[in-house]
Amino acid sequence: MNRLRKWWVWIVVLLLVILAASGYWMWAKNGAEPQYKTGKIEQGEITASVSASGTLSPVVSVQVGSQVSGQLKEIYVDFNSEVKQGQLIARIDPETFEYKVRQAQADLDAARAQVLTQQAQVAAQQAQAAQVDINLAEAKRDLDQKQQLTDKGFISAAERDKARAVYHAQVEQANAARAQVRVAQAGNGNAQAAVKQREAALAQARIELERTAIKAPVNGVVIKRSVERGQTVAASLQAPELFIIAENLSDMRVDTAIDESEIGRIRTGQKASFTVDAFPGRTFEGRVNLIRKSAQNVSNVVTYMVEVDAPNPRKELLPGMTANVRVVTDTRSDVLKVPNAALRFRPPGAASQRVSATDTAGASRQNNGQTAAQGRGQNNALREQLEKDLQLSEEQKGKLDAIFAGMRDKMAAAREAPQEERQKIMERSRSDMRAQIAAILTPEQRKKYEDLTAEQAGRRGTNTAGRVYVMDERGQPKEVPVRVGLTDGTMTEVMAPDLKAGMAVITGVAQSQVQAGSKPAAAPGPRMF
Repeated sequence: MNRLRKWWVWIVVLLLVILAASGYWMWAKNGAEPQYKTGKIEQGEITASVSASGTLSPVVSVQVGSQVSGQLKEIYVDFNSEVKQGQLIARIDPETFEYKVRQAQADLDAARAQVLTQQAQVAAQQAQAAQVDINLAEAKRDLDQKQQLTDKGFISAAERDKARAVYHAQVEQANAARAQVRVAQAGNGNAQAAVKQREAALAQARIELERTAIKAPVNGVVIKRSVERGQTVAASLQAPELFIIAENLSDMRVDTAIDESEIGRIRTGQKASFTVDAFPGRTFEGRVNLIRKSAQNVSNVVTYMVEVDAPNPRKELLPGMTANVRVVTDTRSDVLKVPNAALRFRPPGAASQRVSATDTAGASRQNNGQTAAQGRGQNNALREQLEKDLQLSEEQKGKLDAIFAGMRDKMAAAREAPQEERQKIMERSRSDMRAQIAAILTPEQRKKYEDLTAEQAGRRGTNTAGRVYVMDERGQPKEVPVRVGLTDGTMTEVMAPDLKAGMAVITGVAQSQVQAGSKPAAAPGPRMF
């Protein structure tokens, strides 16, 4: 009986060992073959955008200041007051300026009286000159008579000489009298000029008196009041700010700073949307109105200010609000797109793998075939776009076909060239093609073509090489080279002949497999793609 019991004990121990070995073998097998997370390749529209923050402000805001110094006696408006152009909104104490007007008026009256005095002096001098002229005529007549009498011998020559001396004295006296008339006339002119000076001083004093009344320069709403009643305003080199009036709060503007690396994607007329913290969950629409060419450098970060016009019919948006702006730079329809994690994924050990020469040559042939297929598709799309946007004639269409045929031959030759020369040959071929296309266009068409070329150049800047991984027949990751296009931050456009909508791409390793290792997984770093 004891022997039978021992056998049962050994049988149970043996079964436990077998079960433990089987469990370990299954665990090791699962650890050797990791489980992957996958995502689907989608086909549809993708929108690229540039995000930045900005500040809301009125399209037109006027800073109201004072051109004269003094103490504010009255303030007639407050924050949010609606004003009309020419409306009195504040007044500086006018007493000092009223006295200046009175003083200027008195100076003007004195100057006008001086003119009357000078005019009287001119009249007196003219009368005296007339009297001298009469005496001169009498002396001339007396001299002529005595000259006749002397010639006949009735009087002596001395009498004649005396009459001649009197005549010459009267001539000089007449000249002096005329000079006095001119002096009086000059004094009269000076007095009249003084009157004009006093009139200008009076006008200036009246203008300064009028400037004590601060009036609204435009229709609008007072959005800022910087002064209080009784405050002294000092207008020296710069007019002090009293109020800021927004002309129209129905049209707002977002001033946003765009980084220099992204400003090349911004164009006037592009659609934009933004949110503000005051209205969570709501999105406001706008459009890019202006790209300022003046750069701003803050801590070696260069940005450019972009103005986004935003309608505000309900006047909910207020000046000074912080806006999170999203400018739509490009939109493409009916494209393949994959999750961004698929482009970041690399299978374990991929960095240490070595690619054989045969595999490299095969990948090169695959890339060349892929590039050729993409080139044909891009040329066809470009031809259709040129025909539609430029409204080409039949003759221009024929010439365009010939240009594209020559371009295909050049690109085929470029793909056979050495790797270091291939890019230069392709760029030179594209430049020649653009010049040939521009030569067959009219001036109006050429202007549109230049704009289209600039837009296409911006799009090509996003077309870079990448790779994704799919599962092959054995359930192992398989690398697929792709061309990467637009991204919206979550999905990215990809181009590859082997990819179809609905296919699964690997986006990562299952969490249970990561935890199966002997070393705990490190915390994930920041997303860089």
